[in-house]
Amino acid sequence: MNELEWPSHGGQAEALLAHFNLPADHRLEDFSANLNPMGPPAWVRDWLMEQLAGVECYPAPDYHAARQAIATHHQLQPEQVLLTNGGAEAIFLAAALHAGQRAAIITPTFGEYDRACRAHRLSVTAFPLAVPHFSLRYDALLEALADHDVLFLCRPNNPTATLIDTPAMLSLLERTAALGCRVVVDEAFIDMVDDTQQTASLAPLLARFPHLILLHSMTKFYTLPGLRMGYLLADEATISAAEAHQPPWSVNHLAAELVAPLLADDAFARRTQRWLASEHPRMAQALAQLGLDVAPSHACFFLIRPGAQHDVTCDALFEKLLRRGVLVRHTHNFAGLDGGWLRVALRDAPANQRLMKVLHDCLC
Repeated sequence: MNELEWPSHGGQAEALLAHFNLPADHRLEDFSANLNPMGPPAWVRDWLMEQLAGVECYPAPDYHAARQAIATHHQLQPEQVLLTNGGAEAIFLAAALHAGQRAAIITPTFGEYDRACRAHRLSVTAFPLAVPHFSLRYDALLEALADHDVLFLCRPNNPTATLIDTPAMLSLLERTAALGCRVVVDEAFIDMVDDTQQTASLAPLLARFPHLILLHSMTKFYTLPGLRMGYLLADEATISAAEAHQPPWSVNHLAAELVAPLLADDAFARRTQRWLASEHPRMAQALAQLGLDVAPSHACFFLIRPGAQHDVTCDALFEKLLRRGVLVRHTHNFAGLDGGWLRVALRDAPANQRLMKVLHDCLC
């Protein structure tokens, strides 16, 4: 069997099935991609059909309606919003603002930060979280940042699901402002954590900290990864500078026009929060009861590995799950994890129960 080239993102089953000699139509439940199981909202399909005529024209070059809706949602000004082609473009634009400079990236984390920095000729220093709970080594980080121009961090972090709370972020922003180090925070999953003072979006802090840049993705919360919807939040000068790096009409008509009605769907957001409040603690408890090591999770996914009593490696557990029809996310391309953990997405109650049964069978 050829050596496996592990897929770089979740939701990519084809290469895995082929490697393990499983048929292409092998039935799988996907726990590898961190998407909201509530969505997309039921009305989106009909809405898209009604909007198809608009693809015959260029989108509005300034995306004013979408920017206004995002600004209202975060209580900002439209000039503080840049609509992007998914969260990935927002990451690359943030890196472009610091081309040729020195970046620090808190790891293990989403690999696109490193990729974007290297594409724009930034030198990159990885700053690892402290194991086994993936906590931030705050004082050591600040000492290291004295020699860096920009810090990239994910909140809540992918793949660990850990989160730096608001008081700690306030302290970090105050210190980095004094150091002259920009802070880029990816909040792709912030809408799928409990909205409390400690875990809410940092958008209200933009007025106080002009060196702060926030990155958002709408594809996770609304389960629309194929439409590539994201945005960047910052002060007006930073937005203008980032926009200068963005190709014209980067965001297509359907994605741009869909932003406002999605953000207006408060009922969908409430359903999602009810699901999260119900399923997240139940899943965390069930995973721990299996004797798995589970990183502290504040997001819609869990980082797990077999406990000391389990006679199975992560790779062996991954294969067992795959053969039993469950696809989880490997961690071979997360710096610092190197395949030693698995990431499992939170889904609806019936799917989560099926996962727990299969996990139990694979571990026993």
